[in-house]
Amino acid sequence: MTDINSAIDTILAQAPVLPVLTIHDLDTAAPLAEALFEAGLPVVEVTLRTPVALEAIAAMREAVSGMIVGAGTVLAEKDLARVAEAGAAFAIAPGATRALYRAAQQSDIPFIPGVATASEIMTGTEFGWSRFKFFPAEAAGGVAALKSWSGPLPDVRFCPTGGISGHNAADYLRLENVATVGGSWMVPAEAIREHDWPRITALARDCVNLLS
Repeated sequence: MTDINSAIDTILAQAPVLPVLTIHDLDTAAPLAEALFEAGLPVVEVTLRTPVALEAIAAMREAVSGMIVGAGTVLAEKDLARVAEAGAAFAIAPGATRALYRAAQQSDIPFIPGVATASEIMTGTEFGWSRFKFFPAEAAGGVAALKSWSGPLPDVRFCPTGGISGHNAADYLRLENVATVGGSWMVPAEAIREHDWPRITALARDCVNLLS
């Protein structure tokens, strides 16, 4: 599964921060993609939490050439098949079952499984994965947990998500075993409702400059 991990690395290397998007209004998908891409965040995760999520993935891809649009909240084999058919560039989950790992081994798109414990990481490595979403990051031990895992699991890298904000994102990004961080603080719900794309662009630019 080296190819899977390399494919995930290629995606996450382009994501200074991974915006986690829950799209309720399909009309907001394209301008939101444009605002984030313009600011320097070309990789996004669209969660499968709304009826328009799959359509939003397609709308974002069509609106911005070069936008890498993944699907989040992938919970089962059927979800993985649906997002691949919708054109998602990758799939990401809050956790992972053995059935989902087996389905992902046969999928055409990279899959980033979620983990919260060392045992879950070890299960993932048995299936060939060494790249994971750490979720819910803050509740599951945060920076301290990731530092602890770097010793016994030196080849594993993470995308922490859950409780990440502009106030603590840099603490995660400084860790050697963190590829990028995921969050939604740069896309406030009220800014999306009000179509305040300049505000979102400004917040996204701050994300790009977190370590500068």
